[in-house]
Formats: sequence, C-alpha cells, structure tokens
Amino acid sequence: MEEFMNQKALKVLEYDKIIQLLAEQATSDAGKKRCLELVPMTDKQLITDAQAQTADALSRIYRKGNISFGGLKDPGFQMKRLEIGGCLNAAELLSICTLLEITRRAKAYSRENRDDLPADSLDVLFAGLEPLTPLLEEIRRCILAEDEISDDASPALHSVRRTIRNINDKIHGAMNNLLNSSTTRSYLQDAVITMRNGRYCLPVKAEYKGQVPGMIHDQSSTGSTLFIEPMSVVKLNNDLKEAFLKEQEAIEAVLAELSNLTAQYAAYLLDNYRILADLDFIFAKANLAKIQNGMAPIFNTEGRIHIRQGRHPLLDPKKVVPIDVHLGDTFHLLIITGPNTGGKTVSLKTVGLFTLMGQAGLHIPAKDRSELAIFDDVYADIGDEQSIEQSLSTFSSHMTNIVSILKHATPQSLVLFDELCAGTDPDEGAALAISILDRLRQDGIRTMATTHYSEIKLYALSTTGVENACCEFSVQTLSPTYRLLIGIPGKSNAFAISSKIGLPADLIEDAKTRITKENENFEDVIADLEQSRLTIEKEQAEINRYKEEAASLKKQLEEKQERLNRSRDRVLQEANQQAAAILKEAKDLADETIRNFHKYGKTHMDASAMEKDREKIRKKMAKAQSKSSIQKKEQINHNVPKKLRLGDSVKILSMNLKGTVHTLPDAKGNLFVQAGILRYQTNIRDLILVNDDATPAVHNTKTGAGKLKMSKSLSVSPEINLIGKTVDEALMELDKYLDDAYLAHLKSVRIVHGKGTGALRKAVQGHLKRQKYVKAFHLGEFGEGDAGVTIAEFE
Repeated sequence: MEEFMNQKALKVLEYDKIIQLLAEQATSDAGKKRCLELVPMTDKQLITDAQAQTADALSRIYRKGNISFGGLKDPGFQMKRLEIGGCLNAAELLSICTLLEITRRAKAYSRENRDDLPADSLDVLFAGLEPLTPLLEEIRRCILAEDEISDDASPALHSVRRTIRNINDKIHGAMNNLLNSSTTRSYLQDAVITMRNGRYCLPVKAEYKGQVPGMIHDQSSTGSTLFIEPMSVVKLNNDLKEAFLKEQEAIEAVLAELSNLTAQYAAYLLDNYRILADLDFIFAKANLAKIQNGMAPIFNTEGRIHIRQGRHPLLDPKKVVPIDVHLGDTFHLLIITGPNTGGKTVSLKTVGLFTLMGQAGLHIPAKDRSELAIFDDVYADIGDEQSIEQSLSTFSSHMTNIVSILKHATPQSLVLFDELCAGTDPDEGAALAISILDRLRQDGIRTMATTHYSEIKLYALSTTGVENACCEFSVQTLSPTYRLLIGIPGKSNAFAISSKIGLPADLIEDAKTRITKENENFEDVIADLEQSRLTIEKEQAEINRYKEEAASLKKQLEEKQERLNRSRDRVLQEANQQAAAILKEAKDLADETIRNFHKYGKTHMDASAMEKDREKIRKKMAKAQSKSSIQKKEQINHNVPKKLRLGDSVKILSMNLKGTVHTLPDAKGNLFVQAGILRYQTNIRDLILVNDDATPAVHNTKTGAGKLKMSKSLSVSPEINLIGKTVDEALMELDKYLDDAYLAHLKSVRIVHGKGTGALRKAVQGHLKRQKYVKAFHLGEFGEGDAGVTIAEFE
C-alpha cells in the first residue's frame, strides 16, 4: 500500500492528534495498535473501501449500539509453542477462551436484525469469524480458574481427588483423637493442627518432646515449641503426598489434552484474532465519526475540493464556526487574507487535515456531499520554524522548507503556505511570494496560502486561475467572525480597529498620509467590494424569503380551491338527491290521483268521497309548498344591497362564499364576484354586504398580524426532539408543536423520543391517538430512526 512520503505535514497539520483520539475509541490493545499505525493512502479503491467500512460500522452503531473487543490478546506466541509440540498452562488456555467468547459475541452482534437489511462491507469480516464452540465449552468445563481445575476434567483426576479427600479425613480423625486425649493435650503449646512442609503436625512444648513420638519438622523462633508429626499419621501423610503427585500428573494430562485440541484449531484462532483486531479498528473509526458528527466525503482524482460547512475536528464543537471552501475547479490557487487571529490558519489546517483524514478512511466533520481530491502527497509550511541548532532565522527556516516543497511537489500534490515569505522586507517578501505562487500556478499544483501582503491580493485579482478569499472581521465588535469568504480579498482594518480602541484621530490621519495613493485606492476597492457583498447577501436573503412566502401562498390557495371544489360537489350531489326525491313524490302523488279518478269513474262514487280525497291531496301539496316557501323565505330574508361598488366585500348566500365585487350588476341584477383565484357569476339578490369591521376578510393576509402568523407557520420544523424530557414536559411541548405543524399544513412530522424504557414512546403514541387531525402514525423505518422515532401524518 502506497503511503505519504512527507511525514512533516502529518505533524504540522496535527494528524497525530486525530490518531490519538482514534486510538482512544479502540477497546483492545490490538485495535489501538492498528489505529496508531493508520496513515493516509493514495489508492482510490483502498480509500473508498476504508470509507465504506467506517460508514457501515457507523450505521450498525446507530442501529443496535456499540460492540466491545476488550480482553482481546494475541494468541500468536501460544500457537507457536503448540506448533513445536509444547503445552499451554491454565492461564493461557483461559486466554484462548476469552478470544473465543469475544468471537462469539461479535458473531451474535453481526446476526442481530440483519435479515431485512442489504449486505454491507463488514459482512465478509463477520462471516470469517469461527466461534469454535466445542473447544470453548471443553476448556470452560475443565478449567474453572487459572489455579483451579475441575474435578470432572478427567476420570483420573476425579479418582485421585476422591482419594485425597479420604486420606485427609483419616488424618484429621487421627489428629483430633490426639487433641481430644487429655494426656496429649497437656503436652501441647496450643490445641491446634498445623502444616509444616506439607505435612500435618502438632505444636508440642519442647520439654515434652519425648512424650509425643513422631518426626520433628520445625521449631518456633524461641525454641519453646516443636512441630512434631505423630507416628500414627506419618504413613497417612506419605499417602497424601503421593496422592498430590498423582493429582498433578492428572492435571498435566488434562492440560496436554486441551493443548492438543487447541492446536487443531490454531489457524482459526489466528484468523479470529486478526479479524477482531480489524473490526475493533473499524468500529473505532466509526465511533470517532459519531463523536465528531462526521460523514463520508465524495472523492475525485481531478484535484477538486469542495468542503461544505467544515468544522476543524480539534476545536470545541460548540464554538467552532463551519467554513465553506472550494478549490481546484475554476481556480487552482486560493489566497486567504485578513487580520491576525481571524481564522486564516484554521481554514488552511482544516483543508489539509480533512484531506489526510479522508485518505486515511476517516469521516470528516462536514456537511454531506462534501468533496475531496485524492493527492499523492500534502506539503505544508505552517507555524514558527526557527531553528536555534542550525542558527537559522524564522525566514531562513521557512525558505528551506519552501525549497524542499518546490522540489518535490507535483500536479497531484496539495501545498499549504501560512504567511508566505513573512519575516523579511515587505517589498522583497511580497515579490518573492508572488514568484513562488506563480510557479506553482504554472505547474498546475493545488495551493492555498495565507498572507498580509496587499501585492498578493492584487496578483490574485489580476491573474487567471487564482482566487482571493478572506476571513470576515467585524469592526463593530473588534472580533473575527471566522467565516471564510471566497472571491473577496481581506482588508487589514488597522485604522478602523485603532480608531475604535481610542487612538487619537490626528495620529490615524497622519498614518493615512504615509501610505501610498495606490495602496489607499486598493484598500478602498476592497472596502467597496465588502460593502457590495453584504448588500448582495442581504438582498439574496430577502429574495429567498419572498420566494418561500410566495410558495406558501400558492400552496394555501391550491388547498383552499381544492376544499371549495369538494364543497361544491357535495352541495350539487345533495341538491340532486333532494330534486330526485321531490320528483318521485310528485310522480307518486300524480299516480294516486289518476288511479282515484279512474276508480271513481267506474264505481260511480258520490261527490263527497271524491271531495274528501281531493282535500287530502290539497293539504299534502299545501304542506310541501309551505315547507318550500319557508326555505325560500330563509334564503331571501336579507337586505338586498341597494348600490354596489367595485371592490365591495360581499357574501354569496347560496354558496356560502366571501368575495369582492368584480363587475357592477346589469339590468337583471347579474354580476361577477371574485373569490380567491376564482370568479363566480351570481345575482344581486343572492348577495349581502360584509361589514369589514365586524368580519375581517379571510384573504387579507397583508396585515402585520397575517404576516406574523404566516411567518410562524413557515418556521415550524418538520421534527421535534423530546429526548431527555419527562413524560409531562414532552406531552406539553408535543401538543403545542402538533398544533403549529397542522396550522403550517405540514403533511407529516418526525417525533424523536429515543428507545430507552419505551415509556416516552408509549405516551407520545397514546397522545397521537387522541388527536382528531392525526390521520396515522408509525415507528420510523431503517434510516428514519427505527424505534427511537415516530412519524405522524395529518389529515
């Protein structure tokens, strides 16, 4: 694997600090070692594969938590000893057990919730793991601890330990008989049984040594006590010692058998160790990406850099200001200018460090779709390079470094200069810096440089393929904003800062007379450009706001028209149904009348009977006519407008719509009324005037209140985060948020409640069930947050 040759840049850009942070995320010594050995690569396929592994590990961490490889140890030494016929002790065999337990845990982690997910780059690594369960269980069955072998490890060991227990029982019985004897007890210093040289003894007073026959094994420091092994237990002690020797032989046989079994799986054990070390290293990269909120960059080999909202990974995440940087597309050389402590060096280091991290397979803390180029090397001249040992000044040390860079850099390299050619005569330094930069430009080498020289700003303005940039500075607050602005050269602001701090005005005016007219004009041009930029940004923000407002209005009008169409269709359907019912009733009445007429004509009934039926029909018709007339009265019981003017607010009674008069009524009282985006033809008798003071017009959204309501609706986020809140706090905040989101016409919202105990999730979903305007809700799918998120859809 080809690596960077220029190790100096790795240190200058603080790549080593990133590697230390990475090593802290590893959980095993092997994983830490792999992290500390990580260097940037130059092969695109290797870089892409490493980034894919980091991304897949990060996805698994987010989906089902982290995995630990703690306790992993290299079995290489043990396997070498087994290879030459050696035997492992209990501690070494337990170390093999630990390796297999970690393997089994990793294997289980890989299988969890993988059935419904596509394969990823880590599947092949997890598939290579062999838990070797029979070997693991056999070692665990036989070895209970480093100094304890199970009785059931072998029949021989079980038998010899039973013999040891029997002999011990006999020895204790004989010794207790001696202790219980009143004669013997009077000879003893203490009524206890002691061990000396692995044999059971009694503490006998020196003057009574002849009274207790046996073997003397030891005496006290004063000589007053002798430790004597009674003759009655000498043979038993000998038998016990022999049994202990047999026990040791049985244990060694067990260890030898386990060692032979382990030797059969030596290749699998070595593979397991290598894979687990790789996985620990990969998951360490993923954990670092999680901490830094990193993402996988897009790589190219055309020297194109486009960093979106990049954050230097070694700065405080709460304080670091994200920057946007692009290079290598329309220009290859970027000159950054501006005051000290303004963020120029940080911008330079961010680009260099992101390049190193990306090519090492690490995610970068930036916004998605950020793009990095693959360089064969990175060269950097940053910081104070004064060398006391070599008696070189700062300028000389920098120039030594620059000479080396010019000698080795190629069109596939990235070059970074901080304060190029500073520390010498300004005129000579500026001329030298321009010559160096122009050589790099002609060679097509991607370069970023920071400078104070105005001549370099002018060079960038007048040269194709070179672009100015600056770190924004606020004169009002006398502090940098740390925003990087590409396309605009920086202004020193020395006079403005001095004036703000309180330097007398006459001194500032005197200083202004001492700079050349050309420099003054150039600074004025920069100031005008800066003012133009601020104006354009402000206007662009206002245009974007107007676009959002217009889009919202269009959406509201479309929804309103859709509601009107649904209302109109419903009214027409009901009217048709009522008309059909009236027609049916009229037909039934007519049929009944004709039948009666024929009946009376055939039967010659008297006139009184016919009159009764006629009266009944008349009353039925009168009742229907009365009902119709009441409805008509209800409809026309209003003050018909006497005189209308264009623009008057009116209400169309038959359609229950509000609008404005679009045309004046003709001779028959017909006119057009504008309601929203539609125009309706109606009659003046179907209108009433609407009092604007009493009833505000619905469409009047140009008032201050209307704008405020609209802007509030537009600002509603499609997501709410309830993690860390109690159930009561969460439900109170959720209730208000759902109202705002529904008024803002959002189709759906994302409620983040986390997994935890599940109490918050149940409370949230219970609350959603009680909301009439919530059409449906479901737990998030993969990529949406899984069980930690609920998606709610509105009516």
